[in-house]
Amino acid sequence: MSSSAQSPKIRRISPLSPSEAKWTQLNKIEWTDQTGRERIWEAASRKTRGKTGIDAVAIAPILRHPSRPASTLLILQYRPPVQATCVEFPAGLIDEGESPEEAAVRELKEETGYEGKVLDCSPTIVADPGLTDANMQMVTIEVNLKEGDKEPEQHLDEGEHIQRVIVPLTELYDKLQGRLGGTAFSKEEGKIVDARLYHWSLGLHWSKQLGMSG
Repeated sequence: MSSSAQSPKIRRISPLSPSEAKWTQLNKIEWTDQTGRERIWEAASRKTRGKTGIDAVAIAPILRHPSRPASTLLILQYRPPVQATCVEFPAGLIDEGESPEEAAVRELKEETGYEGKVLDCSPTIVADPGLTDANMQMVTIEVNLKEGDKEPEQHLDEGEHIQRVIVPLTELYDKLQGRLGGTAFSKEEGKIVDARLYHWSLGLHWSKQLGMSG
């Protein structure tokens, strides 16, 4: 954030009528449980889901450089629902006609300026199934850098304010936990770590701790 920009703040939180909701809707789910009892569940859904049936992608970038350790690329973005700046992977909605892989390449370039090659795409996954049917796929993209490469220009949409942070893979878990001598992302005032990023770093950490390899 530049010195001339002001900090985001919540002015008011109020109920949203269905007619005002552009991106989401609240559904009443009537279902029968395993004992035959009829129940009701409240859940939120996105209105933007396309024909693929997949709402969004999250991108796990792997940055490779000739003289620097393999790293990942995080973004810091203010998220009004949690009233905090979220430390997360680049992510975004899938446009109509796009595959998850195509959406991931596009979103990575828009949000960070970096371009790379898709290495892996996860099955469709969910993050908060007790609240919403929103889903996504996680795409791993390898970015190969050269000596002297400058930080690329972002291509942000109007209203997007995204800060980029490069973290070596070997330091990611400790950075999130605050074990490198500095303040952890998770403990900095006004910041919160996205669950997908934390779970990913946890997998890296424990695969190393347990001596596991690919």
